[in-house]
This record gives sequence, structure tokens and C-alpha cells, in this order.
Amino acid sequence: MSTNLVSSDGPRGLTSGVLAYAGALLLVAGATGLGLVIAPRWGNAPVVLLYLPAVLAAAIYCGLWPALAAAAASTLTFNYFFTAPYRTLFIHSPADVVTVVMLFLIAVVTSHLASSLRVQAQLAASHAARNATIAGFARQLLSCADQEDIARVTVRELSTLFDCNAALLTGADAPKIIAAMPATPIFAPSDFAAAALTLTTGEAAGRGVRRMDLADWHFRAVMAPDAVIAAVGLARNDGVAPIAKDRLPLLENLVDQIALALERARLEQEMRVLGAVREQDRLRSALLASIGDKVKPGLTAISAAAKALKREGTGDKALISSVAAETVKLERYIDNLVELSPGSDRKPIEVGPVSIDLFHRSVVRDGVEVHLTPKEYAVLAELARHPGRVLTHGHLLRTVWGPAQEKQIDYLRVAVRSLRQKLEHDPAEPELILNEPAVGYRLLVGKKDS
Repeated sequence: MSTNLVSSDGPRGLTSGVLAYAGALLLVAGATGLGLVIAPRWGNAPVVLLYLPAVLAAAIYCGLWPALAAAAASTLTFNYFFTAPYRTLFIHSPADVVTVVMLFLIAVVTSHLASSLRVQAQLAASHAARNATIAGFARQLLSCADQEDIARVTVRELSTLFDCNAALLTGADAPKIIAAMPATPIFAPSDFAAAALTLTTGEAAGRGVRRMDLADWHFRAVMAPDAVIAAVGLARNDGVAPIAKDRLPLLENLVDQIALALERARLEQEMRVLGAVREQDRLRSALLASIGDKVKPGLTAISAAAKALKREGTGDKALISSVAAETVKLERYIDNLVELSPGSDRKPIEVGPVSIDLFHRSVVRDGVEVHLTPKEYAVLAELARHPGRVLTHGHLLRTVWGPAQEKQIDYLRVAVRSLRQKLEHDPAEPELILNEPAVGYRLLVGKKDS
């Protein structure tokens, strides 16, 4: 992806501005020269119309202010060369006064309209270029297999797009560079402090921003729905702010694409881990089932043989008793193992009118399936895995939201309130999910629906 949007700031912008005014005045000079050719033959009246195309062309190709300058120059040159007394800026004829005034007004209006069309065309082209850049960047990120690939593509493309150094960092307490362009960027302590501020607060920091402006790098937060997952850093070798104001919307859109890509990679990794765990559970379940099906019949046969020998009294009674006792212990051990099989999760948990199927991840109330958000289901499932037991706020927050959100009790309260709205007959007087003040919540089991 090689799309690059060039800023018009600096000496290059000044040069292009001078050229625009020079071009507008050359158009007026051309119209004047053509008027001097045709005026002796057809009079001065047609000359007025020659200036309008010049002003219109100046507005389209040079901009509003060069077009206004062309309108003023057209009026003065027409007055100077084509109204009596000639070669002066005085006007004797009232008709010529009206002509000059109308020329100026028409030229101004025409230049304004044409310039507006030019601005709209430039905006459309700018938006199209920005959308193409974002689409190309998104395609690059979609081809990445993991977070490391995403980080490498991110810094490479940002460095190319904005013609500066780029880095991607994680870790609010101690920011760590996971990818950079060039590979060994120079970071001062103030740069790490600005990165930590962005990773902690989610706000921009560093060069070009009031917060931590002494840093050489400019940092933007890469936001997930509920947290800051990374920070993008940009810097120029000449110390100038790396991002012009007119390019900030492009950077913000690109950062959003980075956030989506990182979240996608995280979810894919979690799905791979979950798939591996499920496969392990399936193998364990199959192994335990085979133990119950194949080993236990043998133990039963040994136990029966020991009892037969004991009844016949043809062997060592102490040895036979020892074999029988050990066989009973092994049978009990096998029974306990089979009960711990993941297959036990396949049986739905009944809580009053609510049925919670942890194996199929479904919740049914009064025979109707209830739609729960992922967080709501996670809270309910954790309570269902420990029926009747009080689970603390910290335990539920760690399990569902992660260790970083262990103190965010409001998250848990919102989820429980929503669960009660969906599952309780009267949410104001809950009978299924009970609150233990200042401790946590428990799922009431054994309650019969009235």
C-alpha cells in the first residue's frame, strides 16, 4: 500500500500559493491581451466577456483568493485599457461605470461559486483517498495471523503513510515496545512517561499535545470496548510534530482499525485455547468412560471370585479378604473418576423455572430460551457451577472480566440487575440470584416454582 497524503504546510505550501496568484494574474493578462486585439475591430463591449472565463479558470485551478485577486485585476485592467479616458483609472461615462461595477460583481460571484465547487471536489477527493488508505490498511491487517504480525504491519504502514518513525507499545505500568520502525527507536524517559499516560488514561500525549509536550513522540491510544490495549507512537527525526491537524482524522481511523485487528487476534487466540481445552475434555471423558466400561467389569469379576473363594474356604482367608477390600476401594475410586467426567456438565442445572445448560450454553425460563449477553451468561454460569455457594464480588469479577477489573463492582451489579430482569418473576424481590451484602452473590438451588 503506497497511498500517501501530502500535507500543504511549510515552504512547499508557500510556494504553491505564490504560483496560484501568479497563474491567476497571467490569466487576466491573457484576457487583456486578447481584448487589445479585438477592441479596435469590434469595440470595447465584447472585451468584458473575456475576463469572466479568466476569473472562472482562476477559481477552479487556483482557489478562492487568487480568483478574487483576478476579479480585482480584471476590473482595474478593463478600466485602464478599455474605458475613456484610456490609460487612466478615471471613468467619464456613466455607462462605463456601470460596466466596470457589474464586471467586478459578476467576477466576484463567479469566482466564489467556482471556488466552492473546487473545494467540494477537493474534499471529495480527500475523503476518497482517506477511505482508500483505510481500506488498504485494513486489508493488510486482515492478512495477519497473530498480534506480532499485526504490530509489524502497523508500524511499517504508519511509518510509510506519515513519513516518520512509528512504534506500538503495551503495558501501562511499564510500557514495552513490541514493534517499531526503525527496529531500534530512541525513547527518552519523557517518551516512556507519555506512553504510560496514554496507556493508563486513553488520552493522547506527547509531541503536539499539551500533555507531556516535551516528549519527542506523539502517542494515541488503541482502545478495546472496555480498556486500552496498546498505544501507537509517531515521531520525526527533525523534532517537528509528526501529525498535522488535517491528518488527525486519518490517524484516528487507522487506530480504530488496529484496535479491531488486535481484538480479532485476541479472540482467535482464545478460541484456539478453548478448542484445545475442549479437545482435552473430550479425550478425558472418553478415557474415563473406557475405564468405567472396561476396567470396572474386571474388578467386579475379581470381587465375585474373591467372595466365592471366601465362601468355599479353600484359600488363605487373610489374603482373600485383602484382595476383596482392595477391589472395593478400586471400584469406589473408578466410580469417583467417572463422576468427575466432563460429561456431567451435560445435564442442565434446574433452578426453579430456569434451566441452565452449561454444555450447550443455553438458558431456558418457563420453556422459552432467554438471550443473555456474553458477560451475563458468564456470571450466571459461574454461579451455576457453585450452586448454593456464596461467590465474592472479587471472584466473579476476576473470573468474568479479568484480574484488572477486580475492583469494578459496578460492572457486576449491572450484569446481575440485567439477569434478574430476564430470569426473575419479580426483579424487585429476587428469588434465584440472592445478594449477600458486602460479600457477593449466590444462586439459590432447590427452589420449586410456585
